[in-house]
Amino acid sequence: MNGNDLIEKLKKSIIDCNEEEAKRIANEILAAGIDPVKAVNEGISPAAKVVGEKFEKGEYFLTHLMLAGEAMKAASEILMSKLSEEEKERVSAEKGGSVVLATVSGDIHDIGKNILGLLLSVNGFKVYDLGKDVDAMTIVQKAIETKADIIALSALMTTTMPAQKEVIDLLKAMGVRDKFIVLVGGGSTTKEWAEEIGADGWAETAEEAVSLAKRLMEKKTGV
Repeated sequence: MNGNDLIEKLKKSIIDCNEEEAKRIANEILAAGIDPVKAVNEGISPAAKVVGEKFEKGEYFLTHLMLAGEAMKAASEILMSKLSEEEKERVSAEKGGSVVLATVSGDIHDIGKNILGLLLSVNGFKVYDLGKDVDAMTIVQKAIETKADIIALSALMTTTMPAQKEVIDLLKAMGVRDKFIVLVGGGSTTKEWAEEIGADGWAETAEEAVSLAKRLMEKKTGV
């Protein structure tokens, strides 16, 4: 079996949500001496796009998204294990970008955030999910530490919405506001709220948030 056939099989295994098959083929790819970067770019990334599209169309559900995400993660880890740090950075740069994701301080709702994290992952973003009830300083420090492109903040309750503003205010106070795209969302938030607090964007659904993140990243990178 030639390299292109193996890469195509890797792509199919992820679309089929088959983690064990994805791991097996990833190991075969390494054993065959195929460039791991080529396998990521031509196998995993296109598969992620297909899975995301199927979810948006209602052909796949949250379970499929989670299983495909696990298959993609497992295969990526195997392939990336053979890359140098320089090559790993190059692969990351070729992906959608990186996102620090969190439900803000005082808010313990995370279902919407979790769905967004999965969707971002299968669309090629590297996601640092900090969980729920996360304070502003922790979010900002993680964004600085990881050199993230995007900070995505979820708040479901009106009482916790001000915590989204706290993050933006902290970024300004630390002189790093212009380094990050800040997106806000959650049940009680609105486009007007996002504009009021100086966020770069707002989305009503996880699918819309991914599309927005892609558009803003294209604008940021000039691609």
